[in-house]
Amino acid sequence: MSRKRRKPKNEAELKNYNLKNFVNEKVYSPIETNNVKKIADAAIKILAEIGMSDAPKELCELVLKRGGKLEGDRLIYPPNLIENTIAKHQRVVLLAGQTIENDLHVGGNHVYAGTGGAAPNLQNSKTNEYVPSKLKDLYNAARLADRLPHISFFSRSLVAGDVEDPLEFDLSTAAASLAGTSKHVMVQASHWSHVVAIAELCYKIAGGEESFRKRPFLSLHVNHAVPPLRFDPASIKVMIEAVKLGIPVHCNVFGQLGASSPVTIAGSVSQTLAENLAGLVAVHILDPEAPSIAGPRPMITDLRTGGMAGGAPEQLMATAAAVQVMQYWDIPCSVIAGATDSKLVDFQSGYEKALTINSAAQTGANLITQAAGSQASLMAVNYGAMVADNELIGVLFRSNIIPEISDETLMHESIKEVVNNEGHYLGHPETYARMKSDFYYPEIADRKSIEEWATSEQLDMGRKAESQALEILKDHWPNHLPTKIVDEFNNRFFLDIKRPN
Repeated sequence: MSRKRRKPKNEAELKNYNLKNFVNEKVYSPIETNNVKKIADAAIKILAEIGMSDAPKELCELVLKRGGKLEGDRLIYPPNLIENTIAKHQRVVLLAGQTIENDLHVGGNHVYAGTGGAAPNLQNSKTNEYVPSKLKDLYNAARLADRLPHISFFSRSLVAGDVEDPLEFDLSTAAASLAGTSKHVMVQASHWSHVVAIAELCYKIAGGEESFRKRPFLSLHVNHAVPPLRFDPASIKVMIEAVKLGIPVHCNVFGQLGASSPVTIAGSVSQTLAENLAGLVAVHILDPEAPSIAGPRPMITDLRTGGMAGGAPEQLMATAAAVQVMQYWDIPCSVIAGATDSKLVDFQSGYEKALTINSAAQTGANLITQAAGSQASLMAVNYGAMVADNELIGVLFRSNIIPEISDETLMHESIKEVVNNEGHYLGHPETYARMKSDFYYPEIADRKSIEEWATSEQLDMGRKAESQALEILKDHWPNHLPTKIVDEFNNRFFLDIKRPN
């Protein structure tokens, strides 16, 4: 079952190189359409013949009423229920910012990159030591993301290790993230009752429940399945509550190839997609209008150690296959890319991130999480890496914009004029006119001459990025929340939110 992809935006808008809203004009499709269909059909067949175990009672009843059945403890889905979910799924989901310029229209040909990972450690920029992260570190990461132009959303990237109470942990995480950036925020909830508290906090910021429902500036990551093919009942309850309260849901599945999913890419992806569909069907049954985004995350395992290998070349292959099926179904999706295994902001970090982020963008993933700041197989965040990755995202997105081919850009008359006069184009009016509109100029990458570099500090990109990160954190204090909310957050969560001078 496939849907026609929504057309890209008009050419004039594509020329606007605001790269946090990259519109992919030509999707890279490494897998042939007939093989994409094979994977899609295999995913539906898995749900229809093998099904999911550990389904909570309330979900079982909903599926059984719609033609499902129980075989032992496995919930078997009727194909028509799955196909109906795919056919009627929202094609574009609004993930609003607290300010309109930060809205994300997730679906179609839009590609956005941001943070993510829920890492337990922050890397010290001076010593390279990994230290347990705290709530203030999460707030700082959100402030940094708010300032970096190519990071389009803030998915909770660090855990508040200094907050022990589970409810306070979830609430303070949401508060720190929402206070740190006016961009869209993504968090998690460890218990269904916490969703109510998070929703109430969002309603207060929005000025009421209806206002939030119209412009939801926070969404929830829900890891509803535990591969292979088991539900997480607690997460399903979180999903049910989120749908009820108008919070968009990311239906995420992490299957490790060769460990919790089959060792072949085709098998791993088909199982991951089946688990994804189980979550999407649940949302659709609860409320057909509820916003949900598929999160297929087939992750590569280093079979020598059993550890994750997020920078492996096979990672981009698995991600591309999953995204192609989501495009075939025309369902908005998010993926993980940029999950380098490197412990430093170094050559390995750069090539692993460039490989996976670029592939995700080219294949048309709508949201790319973990694309900025993640290090050490998602176990840590480095502020300097966030700055360096912001530039990497800008470069990658710019490189994927197809150049305009027209009589004007072929410049025949200009060529004739230049070769018969100055002999170069440096002073040509067209060169000056396009100098800013047609080129992306990096701030961190070194383009100095050898002579100029020799008299400089000779810092590598990682050190330069760390320096810029510290400067941003010193000076950038977002000012989007009302004073009353800021005072409440400072008193309740001890965030020490400052107002700009």
